[in-house]
Amino acid sequence: MPAHLPHTQVRNLRRVLLAWYDAHRRDLPWRNDTNPYRVWVSEIMLQQTRVGAVLDHYARFMKRFPTLTALARAREQSVLAAWSGLGYYHRARRMHQAAKVIVREYGGQFPSRAEDWLRLPGIGRYTAAAIASIAFGEAIAVVDGNVVRVLTRLAGEPLKNGQAWERAQALLDSSRPGDFNQAMMELGATVCTPKAPKCLLCPLTNFCQTRGEHPSSNQASRKSKQLCYALVERHGAVLLVQRDAKARLMAGMWELPQIDESLLSGRVPVACLRHSITDTDYKILIFRPAEFDAPNAAWFTQKQWQRMALTGLARKILTRLREKPRESSFPRRESNSSGGS
Repeated sequence: MPAHLPHTQVRNLRRVLLAWYDAHRRDLPWRNDTNPYRVWVSEIMLQQTRVGAVLDHYARFMKRFPTLTALARAREQSVLAAWSGLGYYHRARRMHQAAKVIVREYGGQFPSRAEDWLRLPGIGRYTAAAIASIAFGEAIAVVDGNVVRVLTRLAGEPLKNGQAWERAQALLDSSRPGDFNQAMMELGATVCTPKAPKCLLCPLTNFCQTRGEHPSSNQASRKSKQLCYALVERHGAVLLVQRDAKARLMAGMWELPQIDESLLSGRVPVACLRHSITDTDYKILIFRPAEFDAPNAAWFTQKQWQRMALTGLARKILTRLREKPRESSFPRRESNSSGGS
């Protein structure tokens, strides 16, 4: 794709891409309408997180906080509890802060322009453009990793800083900006994938200068770590500890007490599972000490911890052990691309 396509080719590209999107787009719950609250929540959840990981969390979150007012009035711990397992908890905190701002300073009315969304907590250029175009029809392009990949392959060469945004804006269909932006992202996510792109199925193959996997820099190797946790139970309650309110990661969240591995010589774990965050794969060992002292610890029943702001790992451990209490290990690996702050 040359830097400047003839207007006729640009029109053809828009028409072909939108026709493909209309026929092949995934049936996702936040695409059922253009309600700005639903669009906003989905866009925040989808930041650095796979669609498959968001689906269940989105449904539960919307059930718990169906409206902007419900979210603004909620306690932060309740918001974090509903977010538990998605990672990057600063997203939930900032969305909660933004909800309060919209109710207090905007009278409960969502901004309609991207430049106004940028003034809210947790909103960057991509998110502002996505919400404004999808929910309000503003003719502004979005650029995420999927869009950059599509544009790069269309161009047949790496794009310099700012070029992706310029080219995305030049291609944008101003009559259907939200659908066009979603079509570009959908194409990158399902057809123009990082590895083994499905070029024979791509609607833009006649516009593409690459037609295949574009050379990319080698990804950094993944790291491996082992962590040990204590599962201490008493009268149907489990002992949990709360992270410091000023902690860099997952501040104020509750989790199982962590154990120093050097103190466990000869001890056999009652369970083992795998957990992946960003670029690190963790081997998690669970032990059941008879007694355990920890600062900031408290006892909680299952009914209580199910509604608490648990870390995603703590929720996974407790849920798994409740589902399979007699198994001593759980070899199945579950990946979680989300982080923890």
